[in-house]
This record gives sequence, C-alpha cells and structure tokens, in this order.
Amino acid sequence: MSFIGLIRHPRLSRLIAIRWAGQTTDGIFQSALASFVLFSPERQANALSAAIGYAVVLLPYSIVGPFVGTILDRVSRQRVLFFSNLARSANLLLVALLIYGGTTGVPLIIVVLVAFGINRLILAALSAGLPLLIDAKSLITANAIAVTGGAVLVVIGGGIGVGVRALVDGAAIADHADAVLILLAATGYLIAALLTGRLKKHEVGPLKHEKEAASFTQGFRDMQEGFRYLRGHLDASRGIIATAVQRGGLTALTLTALLLERNTFNDPSKPEVGLQGFGIALSIAGLGIFLGAFTAPYGVARFGRHRWIKFAMLASACAPLALAVFQTEIALCLTAFLAAFFGQNVKVTNDALVQSQIDDYHRGRVFAVYDVVVNSAIVGGGLIAALLLPTSGLSRVVPLVVASAYLLIALVLLRPAKFHATF
Repeated sequence: MSFIGLIRHPRLSRLIAIRWAGQTTDGIFQSALASFVLFSPERQANALSAAIGYAVVLLPYSIVGPFVGTILDRVSRQRVLFFSNLARSANLLLVALLIYGGTTGVPLIIVVLVAFGINRLILAALSAGLPLLIDAKSLITANAIAVTGGAVLVVIGGGIGVGVRALVDGAAIADHADAVLILLAATGYLIAALLTGRLKKHEVGPLKHEKEAASFTQGFRDMQEGFRYLRGHLDASRGIIATAVQRGGLTALTLTALLLERNTFNDPSKPEVGLQGFGIALSIAGLGIFLGAFTAPYGVARFGRHRWIKFAMLASACAPLALAVFQTEIALCLTAFLAAFFGQNVKVTNDALVQSQIDDYHRGRVFAVYDVVVNSAIVGGGLIAALLLPTSGLSRVVPLVVASAYLLIALVLLRPAKFHATF
C-alpha cells in the first residue's frame, strides 16, 4: 500500500494521530527542559551535565521496560494510551510549577523521570498495536510513516518550543517562559489522550489469548521470556543490537552538537543564540529523518531488509567523518543530516523486521527488551561522549569512535553469513 493510502487508512490514521500529537508535544517539552537546564544564562553547559540530562531522561525507559510487556500483553492498549496521556498531562502541571519557581535538583528530576517513564509505555503501546491494524506487507511503509513522522514532529515541536519561548521571553524571565512551554505541552498531551477515544477498546490489542494474570514479578519473567524468544530469532536480535549502537552513536553526536553550538560556534554569554543554532542543527537532522522514511521502503523492496540494514549501517559510518575532519557548523549540519538519514533507515527497517518475525503473543515482551537495549545504549553513548568531550565540544575523537563502532557492527555483526533472510 502507498504512503498516501496508509495515511488515509481508516484504522491506522487514528493510531498515527495519537502518536504524532504526542511526539509533537514531546518536542515542545524537551525544548523547554533543554532551555531550562542547558541554555539558561546562569547555568554553564558541559559534557557531563548534558550526559546526565540524557541519562535522567532515559533512565525511566529502562526501569519501566521490564513491566511494559506485562502491561501491554494483558491490558487494553487503547486504555493504556488514554490514561497514560492523561497522567502525563497532569504530571506536566507539576513540572511547570517547579520550573516557574526555578527549582532544580531532586524534585525536578523525580517528576521528569515520571513524565518520561509514562512516555515509554505510550510509545511501546503504539508500536505493539500497529501490526494489528494493517497487513504484514505494509509494515515497512507504515513504520516509515508512523515512527519517522513522529521523529520529525519531535524536531518540529522543538522548533515550535524555541519560537514560542522567543515570543514569551520578552514579557517574562527565562524560567517563567520555560514554564509557559510546559503548560503548552500539558495541553498537547491532553489532546493526545482525547484522540485515543477514536480507537475501540481492543482494536490495538491485546488479543484474547494473551490475557493472563499478572504479578509484580511477572514483568521480569516476561523480560526473560523476551530474551529467550530472541535467542531463537538471531537476525532480529542482531538488528536490535545494530539499532542500539546506531542510536548510541547519535546521542554522542548530539551532545557534541549541543556543546559546539552552546560554547564554541556562538558566544557562551548568549545561550539563546546557541539554542537557536542547536535548533537549526536538529531541524536539518529532522529533514534527514523525513527523507529516510521515503528511502527505506524502496531500499527494502530492491535489496531486502537484511541487506538494506547493513548498507545503512555502512553509510552511517561515513557520516561522522565530515565532523572529524572539519570542525565547522557546515560540517556539523552535514553530519546531522547524514547520520539521521541513514540512522532512520536502520530503525524503520529493523522495526518492521522485528514486528514481522515476532507473533503478537510475544510482541509486547520483545519490544520491552528492544526498548531497554536501545535506551541503555543511548545512555551509554552519552556517558562515553561525556568522558571524551571537552566543554568546547571540539573533538575529533568522538566522531571517529562513532564511525568505527558503526563500521564494526556492519562488517562483523551484520555479515551476510550470520545476518540473512530466513523467510
């Protein structure tokens, strides 16, 4: 089915609307947090503080991960989407209150952890429910539309956040402007919650045979079952690891871009200019993500999923070399575009590979494992970059390490003898 046909699909379009509304709001929320924590005049950004920020954002993804499969394989995913978006909207009211008062430290960290923990459950529910709405042949294109469109809208949401903050900034102090953005995000999540009413209670699963009694320890047992299941599907396991490494490398490059724009390419005493520069780099990456969505289905149709993932990893290895050779804004933007473009090809193609090979009974469990592995790699990539990056962000080592990791995955983990179509 074509892109236009899937967007107009009467059932899939409802799920896409929920995802896109939520992820646009994610961009606004993350923009406000970045502005408050890393781009405030009184707060000096360095590699460690930025990496800790990433770890705080992603820690709940791994904490919630073991229980995601348990919930999604036993409770109406439509109800999960509704109540999770509603809870996230309410949680952001507390975040706005703390930011309005200039509160940092443990109180803010706790409420932000809750917000992103809820977000993990929502994204997993959306991914687990998608295969029940369309046929298997359309999974690549559907993922390209839903996941990639959502990723682009996170970037657009971030741009909206930067723009709204610039408008509000003149009439309020910095922290108050960030609080206004958080309130806007709370409204966005409320809209996403209302959109879930267009889905039937069990339209996106779980199926009747999946409903079993859950317990506190069931989540860990489900994670173990997910790992065991993946041991029998090694090509899916290798694709997950490749995606995790690719995402970890992107985090390292994003931290590099943040520090370069905040402390080197722009006057450190004018962080709002650095925020705008970082926003431009993210927008260029968003364009790469968007175009990658259109490339993946055609690449898979021409070469097959397995060969296309390997090609995208090899191409990803070339992306950071521009920044390693030329430490300029132009090189940064080129790296951002290429890394995002080929990285999205890896992600979209592998999502469809996993969805097509895992039956619905185990899908929630496997995606819980998938999420934990990927997000652990993202945190690891950020922390490794923090150890290697100076406050200025000027470093040839980080881009070269990222390029080497991508190349190693493509040539060793994804070699044809081990990673090939089995269906």
